[in-house]
Amino acid sequence: MHTTPTLATRFARNTRTLRGNEPLTEDQMRAAAPSIFAAGKHVSRSERYTYIPTIDVLRGLRKEGFEPFMVAQGASRIEGKAEYTKHMIRMRHARDRAGALQTRPEAHEIILINSHDGASSYQMLAGMFRFVCCNGLVVGDVVDDIRIPHKGNVQGEVIEGAFRVLDEFEAVDAHAEAMKAVELAPPEERAFATAALALRFGEQTVEQGGGHVPAPVTAEQLTQARRPEDLGHSLWHTFQRVQENVIRGGLPSRSPHGRRQHTRAVGSIDRGVSLNRALWMLAEEMRKLKG
Repeated sequence: MHTTPTLATRFARNTRTLRGNEPLTEDQMRAAAPSIFAAGKHVSRSERYTYIPTIDVLRGLRKEGFEPFMVAQGASRIEGKAEYTKHMIRMRHARDRAGALQTRPEAHEIILINSHDGASSYQMLAGMFRFVCCNGLVVGDVVDDIRIPHKGNVQGEVIEGAFRVLDEFEAVDAHAEAMKAVELAPPEERAFATAALALRFGEQTVEQGGGHVPAPVTAEQLTQARRPEDLGHSLWHTFQRVQENVIRGGLPSRSPHGRRQHTRAVGSIDRGVSLNRALWMLAEEMRKLKG
């Protein structure tokens, strides 16, 4: 288990992330994401803002069987705001953890996002974790997001929301299995990767001189497998390869001026969630097109 420096949130370039094979302890979480333990709300928040530290909510969730396996925290360039900034926790429930590694290649995860500086309400999202590549997916529109404002019985509503997300994973599994049953031809794989390229880098950026700068990598690079387990032409395999290459980066590329470099990982909490969700929805549309 280790802390991995990634790219940044929208505020800075030093988002911290920690994921473990076993539930994280509070000491581990505090080292990677101290804003989970913020001692109060940011001074910019009004009296109507109900301050309940995220760790209190997590302790309540733990009593209900939810355990954290990943935490991430963004940074801030604004002095005094870093300890209140946005953070994300990915959790699994005890009923899904038992024997998960032996019975299926993915785990169900409930994603909790919050901040104490007004940047975020409590948000609950559905996610999946793929063991072979340690990919953390965000489910598209199969499960509705749950947003809970900072007022009233926050802890009770978050716990209720977590169970509501948990109860929807049967539908999530059905969609994943449907993707696994769809085979793509090479041109269809390239089409999927080309759409993902536009999501990640934009269709093209325009220079001041009026010229066009293509994406730093090709669609073919996004479909490359990083391990033998990812080989295959199912929609699910293609989706996983593209998702990992888009989110983790590390692909050899060239700058607009021809300099050799590597694509950067997506480190922003907001950008990572939105891009992950968009890729899932792209895969869903491809599945529908294939009938």
